[in-house]
Amino acid sequence: MLEFLDFEALRGIGLRAPIVQQLHTLTLDPTARLQRVVELQREHLLLHDGHQTLRGRLDTALVKLLDSAHDAVAVGDWVLARPDPPLGWRVFDRLTPLTQLSRRTNDGRGSPQRQVLVSNVDAALLVMGLDHDFNLRRLERYLALVRLAGIEAALVLTKADLVEPSLVARRAEQARDCAPSNVPVLALDGRDPGATAALGGLLGVGQTLVLLGSSGAGKSTLTNTLSGQVVQSTGPVREDDSRGRHTTTTRTLHRTPAGACIIDTPGLRALRLDVGDEQELQQVFGDIARWAASCRFRDCRHQAEPGCAVRVEVAPERLRNFQKLQREARRDSLTALERREQVAQWKARGRAAEQRLRVKRSG
Repeated sequence: MLEFLDFEALRGIGLRAPIVQQLHTLTLDPTARLQRVVELQREHLLLHDGHQTLRGRLDTALVKLLDSAHDAVAVGDWVLARPDPPLGWRVFDRLTPLTQLSRRTNDGRGSPQRQVLVSNVDAALLVMGLDHDFNLRRLERYLALVRLAGIEAALVLTKADLVEPSLVARRAEQARDCAPSNVPVLALDGRDPGATAALGGLLGVGQTLVLLGSSGAGKSTLTNTLSGQVVQSTGPVREDDSRGRHTTTTRTLHRTPAGACIIDTPGLRALRLDVGDEQELQQVFGDIARWAASCRFRDCRHQAEPGCAVRVEVAPERLRNFQKLQREARRDSLTALERREQVAQWKARGRAAEQRLRVKRSG
């Protein structure tokens, strides 16, 4: 199969050497082709072979196999497909992603489920408006999301043209204090062609970036600017809170004149981290992990314990957000039985409290 692949064209849409190495371990028929997933729809998906966009469908066996591993094909994946006329192409295998961004969602029955957002990205642009969208606690979640995935990040503060310069400077400084020192913070107008130059170091040939942020933050506007043309629809935001109307409804990979690929994403209404280990979460909050080593007690929870260095050195709002994420991680790591037992305990405590209140009133 390898002799039929146009590696130069595939490198232009992000092909990396580790993906090619995986191909060398496979024995495939000559009709199989390596393609990249650029968009997922309910009944089909769009693929790219380095030259053109193609229509395809996922093989049922592949869907079941990935689902059993709490995994799924996502935009950015490299897949193997065979011609499947008249439908186009049938995807029968997915190569192991080099990186994956995922979150936890609720299955409607109280059990958390893993949702893969995108695959094989080199960097994430965390897009946040300098208007009412500005929220440091949400920024901490996004930073934790990409750091857990081992992905480089840059913070892009948009709508700098709509905010007073003094507020731009103050909020940019707050964001720098919140982010790790190796995360660049840029404040700009997402419509300004100069945004491409500002992000030039991340837009190299074959690089893949994902834009993450809330609805109305300016992700699609920035995507259009970096793409050099209108590839995503944009819409107005509400004046009272600067929230958008979810103009972008699918994750889509676009190519840029600079040679990079960018994936625009819908705004995430909820961002629950895909982490089941509290220790892993502490490591992505580097300052907390660093100061925790100076706490008097090794098992310090940074709440009311004496000699807690974290409470002294870390801003209370940041520590509360970290502890909230810890509680979410604990809940998500519970089995269904443990979750039912926990609910039963809460109900029992509630009934006991009501009983004490009735006794107090009657007395």
